[in-house]
Amino acid sequence: MKRKHKVVDEFSEEPLKGNPVAVILESDGLDDTSMQAIANWTNLSETTFVLPPTVLGADYRLRIFTPRSELPFAGHPTLGSAHAVIEAGIAAPKGGKLVQECGVGLVEVAVTMHGAARTLTLSFPPATVTSLSSAGVLELESVIGRQIVREAAPAIVNVGAVWAVAQLPSVQALLDLRPDFARSAAFERRLGVTGVTLFGRYEDDAAGIEVGSFAPSCGVDEDPVCGSGNGSIAVFRAQRGLLPTGGAQYSARQGQCVTRAGKIAVSVDKGGQTYVGGACVTTVEGILSI
Repeated sequence: MKRKHKVVDEFSEEPLKGNPVAVILESDGLDDTSMQAIANWTNLSETTFVLPPTVLGADYRLRIFTPRSELPFAGHPTLGSAHAVIEAGIAAPKGGKLVQECGVGLVEVAVTMHGAARTLTLSFPPATVTSLSSAGVLELESVIGRQIVREAAPAIVNVGAVWAVAQLPSVQALLDLRPDFARSAAFERRLGVTGVTLFGRYEDDAAGIEVGSFAPSCGVDEDPVCGSGNGSIAVFRAQRGLLPTGGAQYSARQGQCVTRAGKIAVSVDKGGQTYVGGACVTTVEGILSI
């Protein structure tokens, strides 16, 4: 069977930047094994499968796979798939919003502007934050080969995707990282997390940060630009008192080390709701014969 698909670069206005997601637009008839095989074949950090919704109020249903496993939710696949769904005419924003059905339930995606100027912003599902144990902090430092900022106690943040989150002393410390991916994968499996996401603050920008996300247990050594990782960091910063209590907006950068240079717009409102957004661009349109 021939199925339409797109590859969308998310968190970038330029093709070949940001983070690509493969979006299979016609997924009826594909079983779990086939979806996982396709995701393994594309070898991108995520591949998504668009299906008819099963819940009232949803515009479409999305299943999200890494090369090795299915995720109940992820950020850049949600935004990139929304962009693809709009382009393909599968769904249109109502009142400036799309509603995606996925493993964590319904996720709203706000859509502003049109065409090449389109920006998409997702509202994150409710998060849970659990402090990482002292032994876990020591193990994480050993895995990444760097000291962590202990004043902002490292934590496990669950937004559907589950990230071990920590702050590093500087942006340069983050950019110089060479994690032990085999040990990181074992660390992730032991904790039951999707991966490790780290950040450093730019000294010349009161709120701006550089981010690195690593998920070798899912087959993704370094995710070029990670939506759920950035959302988890925003939750972490708010919980640890690193953002103003009345809400904050800031920009994050990610992907320098893998030549992707993604730009992420992040905000947390005074009630703690987290939003992550950015631009999208379609780089590939084609037919999958399977």
